[in-house]
Amino acid sequence: MFTIEHEFERTVITLVDEDQTPLLEDVVINAYEDRMTISQWDAVRGEIVTITVSLSQARDLEAALDLPEGVYRLRPAT
Repeated sequence: MFTIEHEFERTVITLVDEDQTPLLEDVVINAYEDRMTISQWDAVRGEIVTITVSLSQARDLEAALDLPEGVYRLRPAT
């Protein structure tokens, strides 16, 4: 399950784990004009852990999910 919320300067996507137990914490993705942050509660640390990726890195991740092992470089469509 996931939710999408459009706010003033960002879009917030929350991914809720509904798979088999043990369930993992929700993943929150904040999409801004120039970057994305991905956050999740870390019970071991007792804090939210956040990483920031550029939009280029996010596009690469999207493409990588459907490709076999290897090294790739995306090229703009012509």
